[in-house]
Amino acid sequence: MSRQRMLRHEAYLMCGDWQRAEDVVQIALTKLYAAWHRIDERGADGYARRILANVVIDERRRPWRREVCVVGLPDYGYEAVALASSDLRGELVRALGTLPTRQRVALVLRFWVDASVAETAEILGCSTGTVKSQTSRALDTLRALIHTDEPLVRIAEEIT
Repeated sequence: MSRQRMLRHEAYLMCGDWQRAEDVVQIALTKLYAAWHRIDERGADGYARRILANVVIDERRRPWRREVCVVGLPDYGYEAVALASSDLRGELVRALGTLPTRQRVALVLRFWVDASVAETAEILGCSTGTVKSQTSRALDTLRALIHTDEPLVRIAEEIT
């Protein structure tokens, strides 16, 4: 149960919507179950993260998923209330939602999951240079959107 909750939090940060995050986690867990015979238990977390990242990216490509979320509607889920307790934290989550999907996924894997550049590249199926450039662009965008003197890494630590 705790791993499912962890995956749901990661999925939320990757896609920006709690209901979509739950759907994505269910799809990822179904795919993980189907592939369980190919992996050992020690590698299950990494495999689940890779599936989760792929599902988030694939879901964004689906034409029926191209919805535009209205910023003004409240999300009263208990996780959303906990995340909104800090104004800066809420601002960071909103800014994270404006990033393109691959940049958002790269940031979540690098700073939330604490995956290395090589691990992130493996999960996303790209080169380490691509991970570095996606992360750099995403951080530049976040710096422009969030008007604060505090370093983004410190703000990101507040989310965890």
